Amino acid sequence: MSNDNIFRRPLTTRTTKWAGAVAGWLVKRRVQPNTISVLSMAFAALAGGAMIWAGKEGFGARVWLFLFAAAGIQLRLACNMFDGMVAVEGGFKTKSGEIYNELPDRFADVFILAGSGYSMPSSPWLQTLGWMAAALAVITAYVRAMGVAAGAGQYFLGPMAKPHRMATLTVTCLALVGLNIFKSEFDLMQIALIVICAGCLVTIARRLVRIVRDLESK
Repeated sequence: MSNDNIFRRPLTTRTTKWAGAVAGWLVKRRVQPNTISVLSMAFAALAGGAMIWAGKEGFGARVWLFLFAAAGIQLRLACNMFDGMVAVEGGFKTKSGEIYNELPDRFADVFILAGSGYSMPSSPWLQTLGWMAAALAVITAYVRAMGVAAGAGQYFLGPMAKPHRMATLTVTCLALVGLNIFKSEFDLMQIALIVICAGCLVTIARRLVRIVRDLESK
């Protein structure tokens, strides 16, 4: 196994035909992986902005805004996959690739998770939960990166790694589409953010234990 594969997040979608076809299309058009990484941040800003806007609108507008948010989250994840595929399989890897791979991702987490805290107008604790989830997401990624820097390797352990956080928010946004169609004020986002925060704390603890154990065994 190459070092590139060792340090990549394991994704089953990476081996699908459609992912290979899209990555091949991007390579043929010489789209740079660093550009795709920055684009992921733009989609995250779209998702976060849509959720903030949803918190200021009525039921009808919220339906569309939560759909846009769900789409933005998934497009962010798609960019996260394709930048690596174009870099590694496409041979467009750059010396600064790790910077572009990590930094836009941290901004993307903050845009989406902090934005989700403003998605409902009648939730006094939601903003705090959103910012808390954003901070914990950044710390979760920092612990992983710290493990690499210390020589322990990459640990993408869950239960609330990036794909899990984004899946939780995507499902929540789609569920909120249905709730707003029926004009329900049920604050599902608050529950989702509590789950994300709790999951991030467990994830941080699991990664730290594994990293320390790995380092001490050398």
